[in-house]
Amino acid sequence: MRNTPLKQQPLLTPSLLWVMAIATGLVVANIYYNQPLLKQMEGTFKITEGRAQLIAVLTQMGYAAGMLLLLPLADMLERKRLMMFDFVLIVLSLLGAAFAPNMAVMLIASFFIGLSSMIPQMLIPMAAHLTGPENRGKTVGFVMSGLLMGILLSRTLSGYIGAHFGWRTMFIIAAALMLVLWVLLYFMLPTVEAEYDGNYGSLMRSMLRLIKTEPKLRLAALRGALGFACFSAFWTTLTFLLSQPQFKGNSQTAGYFGLVGAFGALGASVMGRLSDRVNPYKLTTVTILLIIVSYVVFSFSGSSMIGLVIGVILLDLGVQSTHISNQTMVFGLNPHERNRLNTVYIVCYFLGGSLGTYLASAVWNRYHWNGVCAIGLGFSTTLLLVHLFSRRIAVTT
Repeated sequence: MRNTPLKQQPLLTPSLLWVMAIATGLVVANIYYNQPLLKQMEGTFKITEGRAQLIAVLTQMGYAAGMLLLLPLADMLERKRLMMFDFVLIVLSLLGAAFAPNMAVMLIASFFIGLSSMIPQMLIPMAAHLTGPENRGKTVGFVMSGLLMGILLSRTLSGYIGAHFGWRTMFIIAAALMLVLWVLLYFMLPTVEAEYDGNYGSLMRSMLRLIKTEPKLRLAALRGALGFACFSAFWTTLTFLLSQPQFKGNSQTAGYFGLVGAFGALGASVMGRLSDRVNPYKLTTVTILLIIVSYVVFSFSGSSMIGLVIGVILLDLGVQSTHISNQTMVFGLNPHERNRLNTVYIVCYFLGGSLGTYLASAVWNRYHWNGVCAIGLGFSTTLLLVHLFSRRIAVTT
């Protein structure tokens, strides 16, 4: 099915760029509010640690499902209208979690929270679409900095709210924030018409063609999956580590680590600017090495708060900078297909995160922190090997 020629799009003004960055952070935060609260949910629903961790797993799996089934529609439908409709589902899902009477309802609501929180992955390609190739890395990096701050500071906010007002209050606040954001985007977001004139079936089949014909997409997807597996393995189990006798922490303590990780997110924005000016392959090699070093630090920090702080900064800087490098490479491909390209990448990315969460949760129950560090080192080392052995693909123009 043919693609129509690119239409003239609105200019990406500084105020619009800020709105996009703020929106990505606020929406993506919905996926991560639950992580510092898992210990409290464990008590509320009278379940084991392993069962509580399923809440985080299903949220990430829901996000991957939303990326696969809903995000491609942004290439076929008008994007602003699609976002406005999606906000309704976000609010209903958050309220479902807030008032969940049992674990079964909580798991269903968590899955739909993930499923509906795909708006950031429409805003990021839109920002790339509205800017020139000479500034694409800078623009993606700026919007991504908002998303990364949302990921990290969501844990700080939910940890504080959970410790002082209970975990249910966090989801009520989140639903209210989404209503405010709906109004803001309704009046400020430009209309960007779709560029694909086929049907949903052909749209979905076209992604198989992209996987077969775009080696850079396959490389970025694999690197992203492995990197996010490292990220999720740490953050999902951090609450349980901090609740051990050597730390005696709670949900608020875990949330404070989001503030620490924010330094890594700010550094990742700088990496986005550098990707427009220096060799992206060499820069990505450095960012992957940061992930490996972070898990080496974690391996010696099972009883050290300072070690955990250093490791978090290195991990977040490495993972998020690698993510920006991957997305810049993906968005440099066919502009008519950016949402579908991003769909393939993000689905793989969050499937990797779900795998990291699942394996880390499984090894925690038996091997605790040493097992989590082994998982992280395994994923990060594999990531480096994939990157090094794919140099020819990465540097091909």
